[in-house]
Amino acid sequence: RRGAQQALAGRDAVLLDLEVDGLDVAAGRDAGARLLGMLPRPTAVFCANDLLALGMLQAVFAAGLRVPEDLAIVGYDDIEFAAAAAVPLTSVRQPAEAMGRTAAEMLAEETGPDGAAHRHRQVVFEPELVVRRSTLVVPLPG
Repeated sequence: RRGAQQALAGRDAVLLDLEVDGLDVAAGRDAGARLLGMLPRPTAVFCANDLLALGMLQAVFAAGLRVPEDLAIVGYDDIEFAAAAAVPLTSVRQPAEAMGRTAAEMLAEETGPDGAAHRHRQVVFEPELVVRRSTLVVPLPG
């Protein structure tokens, strides 16, 4: 959210939050139905995960709109089904294997014989934007 706010700063754009009841396809369809009722209708949506984005995609298709021409959609997690959607979904991929390995290492450090003496550390992983057909690539001015 903070990154989106920074990217939109000084531009003629509004960032909205749309609450959802879950993080699954059904919640994405519900959010999509609500989004489609907004006036003016948003032109792009970033979903908290790919399942929400796939539900959003279903709602948009059911309404007869085009992705990405009428609504661009981005998901998060880059699950296997993201690439296989009717319109392949742009998504943010996380380095899941490295995250799991690091979490296990940190847990072992925490619970090992020197657990009380070890130093806590913060690890930051770099996500990757996987651009597919659910978004238009348009360079932003300035």
